[in-house]
Amino acid sequence: MAGKQGMTKEEKKEAKRAKRAASKAKRGQIFQAFKMQRREDKGLIPWLIGTFLIIAGAVFGIGFIFNIQWMLLPVGIALGLLGAVIVFGRRVQRNVYSKADGQPGAAAWALDNLRGNWRVTPTVAGTTQLDAVHRVLGRPGVVLVAEGAPHRVKGLLAQEKKRVARLVGDTPIYDVTIGHEEGQVPLRKLQNHLTKLPRNLGKGQVEALEAKLSALASRGSAMPKGPTPQGAKMRNVQRTIRRR
Repeated sequence: MAGKQGMTKEEKKEAKRAKRAASKAKRGQIFQAFKMQRREDKGLIPWLIGTFLIIAGAVFGIGFIFNIQWMLLPVGIALGLLGAVIVFGRRVQRNVYSKADGQPGAAAWALDNLRGNWRVTPTVAGTTQLDAVHRVLGRPGVVLVAEGAPHRVKGLLAQEKKRVARLVGDTPIYDVTIGHEEGQVPLRKLQNHLTKLPRNLGKGQVEALEAKLSALASRGSAMPKGPTPQGAKMRNVQRTIRRR
């Protein structure tokens, strides 16, 4: 409040214009994402309408039992819209990950979009065939995420694990290989997999470990952080949707 009171009229007007412009840009992003998703997802509209009707109808039905259905109708509409937005975001996310899946660098791209306090170092080891190992540091410990041909990344993982183990001592080291074969983790489930790992370290331990690991020089072939798969810009829309 004190900041706003200290602003001049022109500054207040400029702040309002900037806020309106940002809001307009967000609406534009969502609309563009909706158009893109609708072209590729034939079930999008039925899912959104169905979600809205089911939630709104359920709330209205509960109100009908207690004879307050008209009072609860606005609540049902609001919850129905919220449910439809959540469904839309989930389907956009699934579409983006399905397009990225299998592309070189897709795991690095997914790790770059992790939510939470994770410290990601992409491509700490790699091959000329674009196989790569990425290092993730968090409360579970050290997680090495590999992508590429299984017979090649197996050796990369083992080698990197030895390098890291020399520095981190008894700190748990996990390894994850992206893929759809037995023992592998699909790209779209990578974040859930990481969040389900046990929390073995405190915040201070993570920071101390990060300082140790920063001494490890990355080696292997250079590789971009990851592809920008068709529709990957929708990740900004997902963040916008979560903030709305």
